[in-house]
Amino acid sequence: MEDSYRDKGLRKQLLAELRQKGITDERVLAAMDRIPRHLFVDSAFKELSYRDMALRIGAGQTISQPYTVAFQTQLLQIEKTDKVLEVGTGSGYQAAVLAEMGVRVFTIERQKELYESSKTFLPKLNPQYKIRFFYGDGYKGIPAYAPYDKIIVTCGAPYIPEELIKQLKPGGKAVIPVGEGEVQKMTLLTKNENGEIHTEEKGDFRFVPMLENKAGNGF
Repeated sequence: MEDSYRDKGLRKQLLAELRQKGITDERVLAAMDRIPRHLFVDSAFKELSYRDMALRIGAGQTISQPYTVAFQTQLLQIEKTDKVLEVGTGSGYQAAVLAEMGVRVFTIERQKELYESSKTFLPKLNPQYKIRFFYGDGYKGIPAYAPYDKIIVTCGAPYIPEELIKQLKPGGKAVIPVGEGEVQKMTLLTKNENGEIHTEEKGDFRFVPMLENKAGNGF
């Protein structure tokens, strides 16, 4: 798993670009600085690894644009004591960013190919990561380990899944791209101590769609 001086230098340039675009949480940026993104993409796309762009990873999915990863993570206001549910493991890059920030991550993926590859790769990348992998329908979340302090959805949801909101701890935050078309509204949800949900829209983004009932529950 080579991470050359050139790769590290390109990451520094990418982080500078993210700062210019409005990312201010230095903990998020520091986590991304420690992760060799080029190891999460196909070798054919290695030269594009540190461009601020989404890249194909197989199974019709993508590794999210670095700005999107940083933006979603920043919205969650991550604390080291958090237990985080991620819906859409994909390449595993977002889970790695969260794990680098010291949290416990429970991540679920409906594409068997991506579930298997991430489950194998991430422990090799860093055996200290506190990540548990699940194969199943993201709309259902992972109720066995609920409630979660934070929930992050990394695919476009046509609506806010009720099961995910049930699994969010009072005082917790969830960030979900919501919309049925090509463009989704990044939506930040905060659950108060009474269980009421406050929502805020945080701009337009593009994600691959979140599909239902495409995998067994696996847990």
